[in-house]
Amino acid sequence: MTHDVVIVGGGHNGLVAATLLARSGLRTVLLERLDRTGGAAVSERPFPGVDARLSRYSYLVSLMPHELIKDLGLELELRARDTASYTPYDGGGLLVETREGRSTAESFRETTGTNTEYDAWRAFYADAQRLALSVAPTLLRPLPTTEAIREDVGEAVWSDLVARPLGHAIERRFTSDLVRGVVATDGLIGTYASLHDPTLQQNRCFLYHLVGNGNGEWRVPVGGMGAVTDELRRVAEEAGAEIRTGVTVRAVDADTDGVVVHADGLDVEARWLLSGVAPYVLAGLLGDPLPSKPEGSQLKINLLVDRLPRLKSGVDPKVAFAGTFHLGETYEELERAFATPSPDVACGELYCHTLTDRSILGAELAGTDAQTLTYFGIHWPYAESSDDAKARGWRAFESAIDAYLEEPIASVIARDANGDPCVEVKTPADIEKDLAMPGGHIFHGDLQWPWVEQLGRTPAERWGVQTGHARVLVCGSGARRGGAVSGIGGHNAAMAVLDHEGRAA
Repeated sequence: MTHDVVIVGGGHNGLVAATLLARSGLRTVLLERLDRTGGAAVSERPFPGVDARLSRYSYLVSLMPHELIKDLGLELELRARDTASYTPYDGGGLLVETREGRSTAESFRETTGTNTEYDAWRAFYADAQRLALSVAPTLLRPLPTTEAIREDVGEAVWSDLVARPLGHAIERRFTSDLVRGVVATDGLIGTYASLHDPTLQQNRCFLYHLVGNGNGEWRVPVGGMGAVTDELRRVAEEAGAEIRTGVTVRAVDADTDGVVVHADGLDVEARWLLSGVAPYVLAGLLGDPLPSKPEGSQLKINLLVDRLPRLKSGVDPKVAFAGTFHLGETYEELERAFATPSPDVACGELYCHTLTDRSILGAELAGTDAQTLTYFGIHWPYAESSDDAKARGWRAFESAIDAYLEEPIASVIARDANGDPCVEVKTPADIEKDLAMPGGHIFHGDLQWPWVEQLGRTPAERWGVQTGHARVLVCGSGARRGGAVSGIGGHNAAMAVLDHEGRAA
């Protein structure tokens, strides 16, 4: 079997690359280990007898460029959330609206006792947006240089958000421990680091959470995350890409002329291989020395409730849970959780998909007060999956949220057809097992800056998708501008191939 391009891994990036390459006339085949495409961006019914299609792993969209959605011809609806975040504390809660107005300003004043913290907030995020607006337009182009971005944003912004650990800027610019924590969390999602980590991986994570389309808004995909990847598969197949599921790749032979992919029951020859799997997995397939294995640090909990629980603060639950609901994420709590990670301490955030999009519920369920809730815990230690680990994670979450509720969270949890609570707990080890992400690391490894010191010599280097093999490129989250549900890695790997082939996209 001979193709121009073989893609290993049928996540969203692999599907993006397959579409662009097939549209350009290249014979493209995509191989996926699971019996479905979509990777972590899927919608499933995890609770027996319950018609609720949850975004089981990835759950929101920010980084996917509008331009890419349009170019691919995706029929998607991404809805804004009215609430950006809500952070409860004893006696109240800090509300931040997506379109900040009087309620946000008043909430900051009630929380901190002054107007100065909100002024600092607006000034800080104006600087963050300046960096985002500089970087966002480059994500679907060859990599810019460090110097170009630095000159564009100025030394003050560069120093605070790029050159020095993020904690320095947060501590200098804010005084409230709670406000500091709300700012800091975007630097720690899926990233195990101190705010003062000298590697600056927290800064890179912060940038990726703020850069999407220049405004960093996280939107709800109508129909769930599976609607995104279902659309991507549709356009890939319409473009002529061949998609094979249930195919496990065992090894790859690569030389300067092409590759041979050895899979169960077949060998695939191609001139190019695009890898949607993690670099650690790819190294094993190629027989290369293995890099350090990534380790995830998050706890994912999906649950269905008969109704939203009432809050001690008296705020409307439909407001509080519509955005990002922070738990145990003051600045001191975040640093303490990093220093002594424990499955018995909850530090993370929660949100409700169905307050923005009820289409993921069946007709009967949608007519009730039922809601889905998703919790993403951070700084959660990697350990082998076990019922005990999951139970400890659940108890930690339950204790953390109950502290701010008028009624226990357990009292509103729905039951499935077997009478069991509609609760699903996923540890990093579960994610590793389910999705073949080494260590359960959601980014396939530490994120990288979306720029380089010097321009690359080859198309692969210029697009940030190179490996140690000329005919093997990275198209997944492990690419320089990979990470999150964006399609950027897939787009850029496809562009590198087309540049080398002398073809237009």
